[in-house]
Amino acid sequence: MNDLQTRFEAAVAASKTLTERPDNLTLLRIYALYKQSTHGDVDGKRPGMMEMVDRAKYDAWSMLKGTPADDAKTAYVALIESLRA
Repeated sequence: MNDLQTRFEAAVAASKTLTERPDNLTLLRIYALYKQSTHGDVDGKRPGMMEMVDRAKYDAWSMLKGTPADDAKTAYVALIESLRA
């Protein structure tokens, strides 16, 4: 396992123990970076207007389309580390 993967997995674990709940935009960023890191580009149909949370998640993830997994992992680690400081 490489160093980035190890740091990413540690950041995922740390994200579950943050002392304060991040604001909604930050939560969406965390979600999108995680999904891009682990699943690649978003696929499937965009949720409908009545599914506001799922639609927001889809849109946040969609904005990262084309971002390499390693770049998304690096950004995820940096974001979680900034929230822990």
